[in-house]
Amino acid sequence: MCTALDPRVGPHYDAVMRIISVGTLKAFWEQPAHRDAEQALRTWVRVTKAAQWTDPPSVKRTFNAADILKDGRVVFDIGGNKYRLVTWINYAFATVYVRFIGTHGHYDTINADKV
Repeated sequence: MCTALDPRVGPHYDAVMRIISVGTLKAFWEQPAHRDAEQALRTWVRVTKAAQWTDPPSVKRTFNAADILKDGRVVFDIGGNKYRLVTWINYAFATVYVRFIGTHGHYDTINADKV
């Protein structure tokens, strides 16, 4: 049982990142048109799970090309910028939420601050 004084709770939890949901990424790369995204997305998942991001600069140290948006949103270039991954990161709870994965062209039709 965790208590308010438990060091594993909240921003003091020194853990690897949790991704919600890797299944969304897997469903994307399993589509015949996007099979070429699999290796790049698997690499992103592996690196992200091992990260200890506490703020936007720590994300940039891992992925220099990431675009930091407002309110915890981060856009990652995947597969040589052929694909875009939009996430929302809750730094206090070491959790990355997948908000969008798609081609760069499809990304241009969405509002990354709202998805």
